[in-house]
Amino acid sequence: MFNDITGQKVPAVTFPIIADDTWSARSSEDIFANKTVIVFSLPGAFTPTCSSSHLPRYNELAAKFFANGVDEIVCISVNDTFVMNAWAKDQDADKISFIPDGNGDFTQGMGLLVDKSEIGFGKRSWRYAMLVKNGIIEKMFIEPDLPGDPFEVSDADTMLNFINPEAVQKTEIAIFTKHGCSHCAKTKALLAEKGLQYEEMILGEDTSITAMRAITQADTTPQIFIDGKHIGGNDELTKYFS
Repeated sequence: MFNDITGQKVPAVTFPIIADDTWSARSSEDIFANKTVIVFSLPGAFTPTCSSSHLPRYNELAAKFFANGVDEIVCISVNDTFVMNAWAKDQDADKISFIPDGNGDFTQGMGLLVDKSEIGFGKRSWRYAMLVKNGIIEKMFIEPDLPGDPFEVSDADTMLNFINPEAVQKTEIAIFTKHGCSHCAKTKALLAEKGLQYEEMILGEDTSITAMRAITQADTTPQIFIDGKHIGGNDELTKYFS
């Protein structure tokens, strides 16, 4: 069982970082002093849950977090700076600060360094998230001490619900798309900008154009539904949000 250290100060650590091919450093003081910061930590860059769910959703909801008083969103992992930089580039997560805890010093100070030698990872971070105000931990969401890699409470939506329940998405969105569709890409980018989750049905994979026509009476993509109401295509979605 991991200790919840809510109310305590974050560990004082200096993180060596490569930025623009030059060595630099960020300290705990630099990251946390006089700021409200979300930290989410995970077992490793490029690992499945971290890349498919944990990181992308924090990046998607960044605008909502910033609108609700958060100054910075930090992803910490026991990886070196080169790996973290490569992962940041691969994920295109420009709203997240990637902090390499290569030696595990910060994670050890949090009491969340775990041994994953059985899968060849060595020492890594247990998955968790926390809200830190001026260096003091206000709230922690630590995944349960279960086998494998549980992902139940450290997600971005749980964090947003803690900060401001009114900011949590209450709408259900479904979109029909197809590969190579530029308007579909614009629609998904707009929804991501708004921090909105959606269910995507890709023509030729999840459904057919015949099924889409039957439901939407349209044969162009994207076709968007919000709370069961047919909005239309990307132009109509843009008008909807304006």
